[in-house]
Amino acid sequence: MKIGICLLNMGGPASLDDVRPFLFNLFSDREIIELGPGFLQRPIAWLIAKMRAPKSKENYRLIGGKSPLTDITISQAKALEGLLNKRIGGGVSIGFVAKVGMRYWHPRTPKTLMEFKTQGIEKVIGLSLYPHFSRATGGTSLNEFERCACDLGIEFVSIKRYPTHPAYISALKDVLEEGINKMGGPPFHLVYSAHSLPERFIRQGDPYLHDIKATIKALEAQTGIKGTLAFQSRSGPVKWLEPQTDQHLLELVAQGKRRILCLPISFVSDHIETLYEIDMLFKGIVKEAGGELYMTPGLNTRPSFIEALFQLTQEALSSKGWIEGVS
Repeated sequence: MKIGICLLNMGGPASLDDVRPFLFNLFSDREIIELGPGFLQRPIAWLIAKMRAPKSKENYRLIGGKSPLTDITISQAKALEGLLNKRIGGGVSIGFVAKVGMRYWHPRTPKTLMEFKTQGIEKVIGLSLYPHFSRATGGTSLNEFERCACDLGIEFVSIKRYPTHPAYISALKDVLEEGINKMGGPPFHLVYSAHSLPERFIRQGDPYLHDIKATIKALEAQTGIKGTLAFQSRSGPVKWLEPQTDQHLLELVAQGKRRILCLPISFVSDHIETLYEIDMLFKGIVKEAGGELYMTPGLNTRPSFIEALFQLTQEALSSKGWIEGVS
């Protein structure tokens, strides 16, 4: 018997030509943004994608001409698959197959689940790569995964959030320590930067902000290093979570905190928001203001993060009783 693991993420363009259709897929999703009445969602999404594509293409060009997110996620899946088969598979005569399911670009989740079905894999774990749950990120990816799994008759279990899981916190501690060493140690001010969210989502009960703060509290309990939280990547006229990362960084420099270390708290893989937005755009803004901005390395495929994914998967297997004796 084989069990599948589907790593869920948003995806990213694999070339500059993919940028516009990727943006169209993103803005077509009414689960994250409602663009007028339902019948106008796709036409408005087409227009937004057309308007934004030139600037987005230039940003992607600066980080190599594509998003590295898919390649990193595939590597995460391979590393997790290897660990599962090494530690569990041999002992219980079972195999594990880990694949990637992206929400807005290839490989898309429906196709990945169909591949599992074709291979005769009837049990699949959906592992969200959004540690902090929001309906606009992990929520929409998980909804698609679960809909498709039901349509195909696949038995599934979803790993929806893990903001304070000890292994995840340990992985964050690793990247923080590496970032501190990279910048030569104190003094510095630590900034946690998270992807922003419209404030109304939080008022409506979205747990994203609570999850982010829970992660920070757990991490600071381990490190003893206090930091401040800010939010990046906002768009549109609605009121978003504050403070904005770029404005917060400038305020810190104005207060005399000229050495700043940024930990991208809501991202588990490097992509446009870390490699361009933080490490190029924000770094340049801070430099012009007279400060220095450093960024911690991404979790990516570092062993401590793959260990976290392994433990989350192991716990899901135990909860479903798919393998006897796994705890």
